[in-house]
Amino acid sequence: METMELYRGRLIDHLQLVVKDLAASRRFYQAVFDSIGIPIAGEGDTYFWADELFISTASSEAAAGQLTGRHHLAFQARDRATVEAFHQAALAAGGQDNGAPGERPYHPGYYAAFAIDPDGNNIEVVYHGPADYSADAVKVSFSQ
Repeated sequence: METMELYRGRLIDHLQLVVKDLAASRRFYQAVFDSIGIPIAGEGDTYFWADELFISTASSEAAAGQLTGRHHLAFQARDRATVEAFHQAALAAGGQDNGAPGERPYHPGYYAAFAIDPDGNNIEVVYHGPADYSADAVKVSFSQ
């Protein structure tokens, strides 16, 4: 990797996963989000969401009756302990191990773990090593 200065912004506005068993996905993602410090932002009978990830059943209006295919999602962690907590929580909540916490060869300091969610999605939590952040979060406020 040429530079160790990375921009983390809003490349993805939002992502929707359409799942076959909403309750199983809710249990799995609640455990994952708790481990990385992200709250569930809202929910209804056929969906829930956290930050920019929207998870719904095929019967939800936004899904158009179709399940999504297998995806790889990677969430950022602030430290190695968060990566380890994610992996433990994901497996305890019904996830399947897809890579224990450890360093990966992608760049120096890349420390990650992987778990398969109830629908076969590969979920990763990664810590890129010590870094300075310009802000804890990006806050977007919409005017009427």
